[in-house]
Amino acid sequence: MYKRAEYQKIKTRLEENRKFIQVVIGARQIGKSTVVKQVLKELSQPYQFFTADNVPATNGAWISNCWAATRSLKKNKGWESVVLVIDEIQKIANWSEAVKKEWDYDTFNDCNIKVLLLGSSRVLLEKGLSESLAGRFEEIRMSHWSYNEMKDCFGFTVEQYLFYGGYPGAATLIGEDERFGQYIQSAIIDATINKDILMDTPISKPALLRQTFELGAAYSGNLLSLNKMLGSLQDAGNTSTLAGYINLLNDSGLLCGLQKYSIDLSRRKASIPKFQVYNNALKTAYCQHSFEQAILDRTSWGHIYESGIGAYLVSSAFVNRFNIYYWRERNDEVDFILQKKGSIVAIEVKSNAERRTTGLEKFKQMFNPQESLIVGDGGIDVEDFLSLNINELF
Repeated sequence: MYKRAEYQKIKTRLEENRKFIQVVIGARQIGKSTVVKQVLKELSQPYQFFTADNVPATNGAWISNCWAATRSLKKNKGWESVVLVIDEIQKIANWSEAVKKEWDYDTFNDCNIKVLLLGSSRVLLEKGLSESLAGRFEEIRMSHWSYNEMKDCFGFTVEQYLFYGGYPGAATLIGEDERFGQYIQSAIIDATINKDILMDTPISKPALLRQTFELGAAYSGNLLSLNKMLGSLQDAGNTSTLAGYINLLNDSGLLCGLQKYSIDLSRRKASIPKFQVYNNALKTAYCQHSFEQAILDRTSWGHIYESGIGAYLVSSAFVNRFNIYYWRERNDEVDFILQKKGSIVAIEVKSNAERRTTGLEKFKQMFNPQESLIVGDGGIDVEDFLSLNINELF
C-alpha cells in the first residue's frame, strides 16, 4: 500500500519518549486514518485503537473509559509503554477537556501512555486544541495529495491532476465525470459543510453558506469583491456575514479568500479577496465541461490551470506554515506572493503565451523578493513546479 511522506513523521514521533499529544490534522478524505493504521501495523510497541464513529456525542465518559482500558492492559501485560489512538475524537462533546484531564493524570503519575488523536474535521479539532490543550500537543499537518503522489500511486498525468485534483478516494472515478462530481459533492463538500461546520457553529443562513462556497469555487483563481457576491446570492445579508462564512470554509480546508499583499496590514484586510479552493476537484466538480472538453477550450483550461497551481500552493501553505497573498496595482498583477518570516517569493502563472508579465517585473522593483518564478509558458514547466518542495524557495 502506498505510504505518504507523513508516515515516517508519525512513526518517528510515536517512537520518541512521551513528550506531547500528537494530533494529525487535515481536510476530509485525504488519508489521515489510513496512514495512522499503516504506522500502527509496523510499530514495535503495543497500541490500542478506538474510534468514536458510532459513539453518541453526549457520552463524555467514553474517552475516560478508553483511557482506563488502556491503563488496565498496560498494567496487566506489564507493558513499559503503550500508544493510545483515538479516531474521530471531535465527535465527542467537550473532548478536549476529557483528554486534558487524562493526559495530566498520566503525567502526574508517570504513566507512559503515548497519545495520538485524529479526526475528519479540521475545524473542530483545532478549536478543541486551542481551548484546552495549549502546551500539551504537537500538530502533524496533512495536505491534499500532491501531483507526485497522485502520479506515483494512480498514474495521473499533470493534466489529470490539474483537473481532478488530489483526492485518493476519487482517483478511480476520473473516467466517469458524473460519478466523480457526485463523490466530491457528497463525500467531501456536503460532509464538510453539514457535519463539520453546521453541527458546531450557529449559522443563521445555511443555504447562503453553501451558495458562498459554490460561487467562490466557481471563481477560484479570480478576484471577486464581497459586494459583487451580494448581488449574485439570494438573501445574502451583508459583507460581514459573507466574510465570516469564507473564514469558516477556509478553516475547514475547502475554500479561502487570499488578501492583497501590502506592507500596510489595514490595506490587506480591506482588499478584494482572490478566491482559491484547496483542491481543484472542488472547482471542477461544478464544471460544465468534461475533462476532454476543458482541455480543448482555451479559456476554460486557463482558469482550471491557474486554480490548480493555486490549490497546490494553499495546501502547501497549510502544511508548511507560510502566508500566501496576491498582488495588484492598477493593471499590474502577480498571481501569488508567498511569505515566510522575512522572505517573500513571487509567482506568476502563465497558462498561455499571451499573458503579460510586467506585473512581476514591477513587483520585483518595489519589494525585491528573494525568489520570483514564472510557471508555464516562458518559465518553469508546470510538472516541474508541482514537483518542487515549496519550502526550498524561501
